[in-house]
Amino acid sequence: MADPIEPSTSSGDPDPNPIPATIIHPRREPFDHGLLPIQKLIFNDPVEALTPLKQKLASFSTQRVDSAAVAGLLQISSDHARLVIETLASVLHSEIDPLVAARPVDVDSVGADLRDLILFLYIQSYKRLLPRSHKDPAAVADVWPSTSAFDGYLSALSPLQLVRSNSRRFMPSPTDEEVHQLSFLQKHLANILSLLSEPVEGESEESPVLTMEGFEHLGFLIQFDDKGSEGVPLSQAAPFFANSDPDMPAVPVPVSQVHDWLLQTIASSLEHFTEKALAKENGPSSGSDQDVTMADASPRSAKASPSVRSPCIIEGVSKSSYVKQASDINNSSVKVINCHDSTIYILAPLRYAVIYGCSDATIVLGPVGKAVRVEHCERVHVIIAAKRVCIANCRECVFFLGVNQRPLVLGDNHKLQVAPYNTYYSQLEEHMTEVGIVSTINRWDEALPVGAVDPHDSLSHPAGVSDAQAESTTRLDPDQFTNFLIPNWFEGASTGSTKDNPFPLPDAYLTSQQRNQNNLSEIKQILREAPLEENRKKELSSALHVYFRDWLYASGNIRQLYCLQGD
Repeated sequence: MADPIEPSTSSGDPDPNPIPATIIHPRREPFDHGLLPIQKLIFNDPVEALTPLKQKLASFSTQRVDSAAVAGLLQISSDHARLVIETLASVLHSEIDPLVAARPVDVDSVGADLRDLILFLYIQSYKRLLPRSHKDPAAVADVWPSTSAFDGYLSALSPLQLVRSNSRRFMPSPTDEEVHQLSFLQKHLANILSLLSEPVEGESEESPVLTMEGFEHLGFLIQFDDKGSEGVPLSQAAPFFANSDPDMPAVPVPVSQVHDWLLQTIASSLEHFTEKALAKENGPSSGSDQDVTMADASPRSAKASPSVRSPCIIEGVSKSSYVKQASDINNSSVKVINCHDSTIYILAPLRYAVIYGCSDATIVLGPVGKAVRVEHCERVHVIIAAKRVCIANCRECVFFLGVNQRPLVLGDNHKLQVAPYNTYYSQLEEHMTEVGIVSTINRWDEALPVGAVDPHDSLSHPAGVSDAQAESTTRLDPDQFTNFLIPNWFEGASTGSTKDNPFPLPDAYLTSQQRNQNNLSEIKQILREAPLEENRKKELSSALHVYFRDWLYASGNIRQLYCLQGD
């Protein structure tokens, strides 16, 4: 048994909230981007269901599993089995796993590691923390209308309106989420370790052991402190294998010993997080865990979290334009939360992104190499180049997509439209290469609708709706498709080579675009050649300026000009 972990001490005055020598954090990615609303993946007793599954899969010639095997053993469709493998790939902890770098056509031949798949299936029983209310409801009401065109319609619907997770909710703080996820792992730790364990040959099955390789797979769910060990094998951060000879196979450790040490470390970590949260509540408000009062929100209220493990949080931008470039972001993931009536540009390569609770906004994301989740948004235009996209519980939104995998649509959605990707900036292709997105594959119009009810939220759901399928998307009319031009705020500073949209347009959209360009050229030509006297030309020019100004104000785009002028 490992010795108890002593709190760290310093030579000065004793710290009222000493930091434990070892802190465990849950990996957020599986919980944020890895949960699928497929009923057959959610088990009342995960150990009872997954133990025989593990035994069957372990009989395969390799320790890797393809989608055909997943479909057969879980009795799900081939589409859902492929979704399981692709989703697992997007949240894996090990960048050297061959599934991470596999080309779309090679995903099945590469397959998923058996132990990662078992852990992925286990956490499908996780229930998310309920969203919290905003601390200033009046500020929310100022930027979010109290009624919607859908509210009367929904009241006459089937019980689905009862399970809608209201978009006016607000995300739990990062600390609250972390505590909730770590508490789940604490509760299920014994089961998780038993699924990773191996029996000792010739010994009782009641004395299983955990190999160093098996322990490394816990990295799918946990990681050690902030500085802690990104890039360092998980086994080197724990006392069991830290001093193992790299040239010799490490001796397996009894599961009971691993369980006791992890349980103790999780308990001290939870205590530390709770004390930290209480200190923050009682102290001056600062940092990304605090709410940004919407009435006072400005682009400068959104700050990057200091830890590279935590996401950059952009919260509460209202009636403004906001820009972040690669040099402004020290994190590999971004959360855009509760932004309204604004235009937001995040022109940087990312691993993960979440857009939550936004309304009447245009949001442009740089290439996202792992996954994007858009949730509880209304009347938002989202422009994304990404490996995969998940859309949940949104209304009247338009998505301009350059995606390498089928967009996942889940929850209670209404009037969602999709269109091909429609913009570029000078470093776009460089950023796409950096995160592994290819422009030759765009599955923007191949949405995969799954559950209309999310079994991972903590709400109660009416009987009979759990198997309902989410409303899918419709294609944007090609005649309404336009290119979105990103202003060049830093002219001369950009070194990128992208001069046009790297994703080829489908014929119908390309034809419409060319027709619009030809019409514009014809109008310009007619105006130039119009046989008008000089004073009549000035009147015409003045009238065009008036109409353009009226459009700027009516559309809200006048704010972008003010923001550009201010920059």
